[in-house]
Amino acid sequence: MNIVIINTKCSNLFSVKTMLHKLGYKPVISDNIDIISQADKLFLPGVGSALSAMKQLKKKNLVDLIQNCTKPILGICLGMQLLGTISEENNGVKTLQIIKVPVIRMQYRGFPIPHMGWNTITIPQKHCLFYGIKKNNYFYFAHSYIIKVCHVTISQTNYGQLFSSIIEYKNFFGVQFHPEKSGIPGQQLVKNFLEM
Repeated sequence: MNIVIINTKCSNLFSVKTMLHKLGYKPVISDNIDIISQADKLFLPGVGSALSAMKQLKKKNLVDLIQNCTKPILGICLGMQLLGTISEENNGVKTLQIIKVPVIRMQYRGFPIPHMGWNTITIPQKHCLFYGIKKNNYFYFAHSYIIKVCHVTISQTNYGQLFSSIIEYKNFFGVQFHPEKSGIPGQQLVKNFLEM
């Protein structure tokens, strides 16, 4: 299987690659349009600033390519947020606009922000992405911005407020947590994505 991790210049690129190696795959990290276009499965990782990540994607002429992608693609953390229309970060950052939802800053509800640490997710019935994952499994989060629970939400998490922990729209998937830092459950979810 041809697996490509889209190079957003973010710091979790190599941890995603390492996890995929552990699962027996040989992914490549690339910002080359031809290589990305030939992928069977794609990953869009990201941590940090939406502004910086979008600048990288624009600089490499990858925005149109991702928007028109027909292969399964998994956005991770900031990568998931980039699939939305706009982020409240920096008074508004226009993102990929694939999914017609905004990304908003988390509201303080008695819990520290950013949300950093382990939390559970809801597990929907009969969805191949969740095979082998239990409702008491924990995943690692590190974020200050969220997509509200909406029409693309297939799993949610409560951290003083409900937010989308996993989204699905056509061939686009997103996880707000870091599967590469979430141990066996995170590896299982990625394995399920690759075997879909």
